[in-house]
Amino acid sequence: MEGKHFAISGHAEPGFEGVADAFAENFVNRNELGAACCMYVDGTEVVDLWGGVRNRKTGEPWERNTMVIVWSATKGMSGLAIALAESRGLLDYDERVSTYWPEFAQQGKEAISVRQLISHQAGLFALDAPVDKTVLADLDRLAVILAQQKPEWAPGERQAYSMLCLGFYESELVRRVDPSHRSLGQFFQDEIASPLGLDFYIRLPDEIPNSRLASIVEVNPLQVVRHVNRIPLHLVLAALNPHSALRRSDRNPPTSVSLDRSYVYARNLEVPAGGGVGTARALARAYGVFATGGGELGLRQETLQALMAPARPPAHGFFDECLKLDWQLSLGFAKPSRHGLVFGSPSAFGMPGWGGALAYADPEVKAGYAYITNRMGAAGADPREIAIRTAFHRALERQPSRTTTVVGSVQPWHGGPAKGVQT
Repeated sequence: MEGKHFAISGHAEPGFEGVADAFAENFVNRNELGAACCMYVDGTEVVDLWGGVRNRKTGEPWERNTMVIVWSATKGMSGLAIALAESRGLLDYDERVSTYWPEFAQQGKEAISVRQLISHQAGLFALDAPVDKTVLADLDRLAVILAQQKPEWAPGERQAYSMLCLGFYESELVRRVDPSHRSLGQFFQDEIASPLGLDFYIRLPDEIPNSRLASIVEVNPLQVVRHVNRIPLHLVLAALNPHSALRRSDRNPPTSVSLDRSYVYARNLEVPAGGGVGTARALARAYGVFATGGGELGLRQETLQALMAPARPPAHGFFDECLKLDWQLSLGFAKPSRHGLVFGSPSAFGMPGWGGALAYADPEVKAGYAYITNRMGAAGADPREIAIRTAFHRALERQPSRTTTVVGSVQPWHGGPAKGVQT
């Protein structure tokens, strides 16, 4: 660690002490810097923990309302927004995108359905025309570029994970079907974040001070070398090949478009597939509401059933042409799969994010889960997140009682205020 004192705060209900243990252990033995995790079960917040430092250079602590960019875990919040639009009859998952957005039909895209687009089965994982912040700030100009993009293959043929451009397609689709023509970020803010009181933004406003934002610490190359045997060889080769589908998906615009040296993160800029900023509490609460039926938002049960249903594979199966591995993507989310990302019950849906973040809903046990961090690690397979998720699953199996216990500062914790640990 870095010679500093790390403290954690928050609460864990009886029966969920193992989650607090795992969270604390991350700081002691898994090189955690700053992080938060939160879980809701049946509408009740059963775990809410935060700790470490939000800024490695200054040593400023991660506090209760500290927010961090969650990279691709943002896709899950965008997926919830699309689901709410579907639930309200603004669009149909199985309708053609061009029905709502006629210009989209260019370049052989006329038959692509909403389901195929948002399930990464449309061959639209990269953009050829240059896209930078000025283009992203002009949604009409961006829409022209999106409509002109040629897909790599026929709709429904293959799966290829879109790093960033999927969110731009989703946002334009929302603009087309929303009577007020709001962007996806604004729709999410008005229809989900504000009603539920969530500290999560797909477009971060100017009024959020830097003091609330955690600074990202990138992956240490030495750590990558140490754990390279855990990374599938095909994925390593794709990351090294500048012409691979993965690199094409990742560079235009670059994922760094959401960062800003002066303001930590870009303000008033929407990157709905990778630029969301918020708290673990907000992510867990949003997913927890959907996991319990979405009554607070007026969600139709037919929509929830669609999210819970097994993913529909493209013609060539779930092998991902960008990531070069098998995992199941459906309606804007990842689904649990034996050979891919393992989380929750078969009805669960969520999304991991670069660096180690993961958030999901599990309607079978009525749970919402989130873990976020500012020290980048392995998306979907980070030992820190896996330890917390495993502890949460074990706690759910025990069906604990619900009386709050307060957590002090960090060390492996066994049911009372813990003492500080010098690390």
